[in-house]
Amino acid sequence: MTDHFLVTKSEAISDFHQMTLNASLIALALEQSKNNMSIRIIEKSWYVDFQFNGKRHRKKSPVNSKTGARNYELKLRTMLSRGELIVKKKDKSMPSFKEFSWKWFKLYAKPNNKASEIYNKERALKAHLVPFFGKTKIDKISNLQIEEYKAKKVKTNLCNKTINNHLTILSTCLHIAQDWLELEKTPKIKKLKAPPREPVFLTEKESEILLKHCPGIWYDVFLVALKTGMRKGELLALQWENINWERKQIVIKQSMWNGHLTSTKSNKIRYVDMTNEVYARLYRRKKETGFIFADDKEKHFSMRRLNDTLDRICKNANLKKISPHVLRHTFASHLAMKGASIQAIQGLLGHSDIQTTMIYAHLSPSAFKDTISLLETQPENKNLGPYGVKSDNTAKEFENVLIKNNLKKC
Repeated sequence: MTDHFLVTKSEAISDFHQMTLNASLIALALEQSKNNMSIRIIEKSWYVDFQFNGKRHRKKSPVNSKTGARNYELKLRTMLSRGELIVKKKDKSMPSFKEFSWKWFKLYAKPNNKASEIYNKERALKAHLVPFFGKTKIDKISNLQIEEYKAKKVKTNLCNKTINNHLTILSTCLHIAQDWLELEKTPKIKKLKAPPREPVFLTEKESEILLKHCPGIWYDVFLVALKTGMRKGELLALQWENINWERKQIVIKQSMWNGHLTSTKSNKIRYVDMTNEVYARLYRRKKETGFIFADDKEKHFSMRRLNDTLDRICKNANLKKISPHVLRHTFASHLAMKGASIQAIQGLLGHSDIQTTMIYAHLSPSAFKDTISLLETQPENKNLGPYGVKSDNTAKEFENVLIKNNLKKC
């Protein structure tokens, strides 16, 4: 009994000393941490980066938050204070870009994107990114290699906007790789300058000519396009239940892509008021359900049929060949020229970023003129100009007043 008590007491003393030592080490680590706290965000991930006894320790925090990084640094400092080694994880066998990109496409891109976006990403991977980066290990893709890719694509006459779209896909893929494979870092990707193009649009006279040459239901199709600014996919997806007859509004909440209904480009519902002509034309064909623009069998028009019909109408009307998207530009351009605000145009078009809408700003007759006019000095007496000279006085009289005032100052 006594021996057992002695052993237990001895163990208790040992445990107490160990606890005291641990508390001292934690206090020391905490003090060092306070004096030299080095936590930072590197490309949306929290890292600890500090020196201990002259050696740098840089690690990605297992908990991706500021508090998580602080706690992780404290843990590492405590381990080092005890004399414990921070053992690096064994290097994983990294997959090639080709291997990882298709895994990312299957597990991430497909579940998180619309059908049109999936198609564009798959096409960019197959035709551009995988052929160039495919054999490179995912953690070995460098800034230099990315710059080489940009230079190569520029030489193939791809527009900068398209190349930037490829870089966006590459960047997303690499950031997911950083999370999934615990990469230390990913290369910084600088996009090419892609100045916005001025919109191509029809004049009011050209719009009238176009509509005069539209046969049957196609008059309604292109009238709605010109008066609502809908995207061509939204136009084809429009159904009778999307019209609020009481409010004279069209509710735009779907788009058509490759024969399938999907969400709008911005994934938002928007509302566009109908002009009297649009209301009258659609009300004349009013139904309860079904696609508004459909053939005799109630099947919606295809994208190809829309494009081909517009080509044929333009040819018959002796107009320049245009795409359906030009009708959307026409809607926005005419609004801007009539004085509509950029914010209002943004809302009607469904742009998520107002910078996209700014391509129409220069068409507004007063957008900049009225602003600059604020710098003009307004005289108190409307009949008098500077220095009390009547506004209709000659230049000679104005010059004499200037000389007189300068002499007074002397």
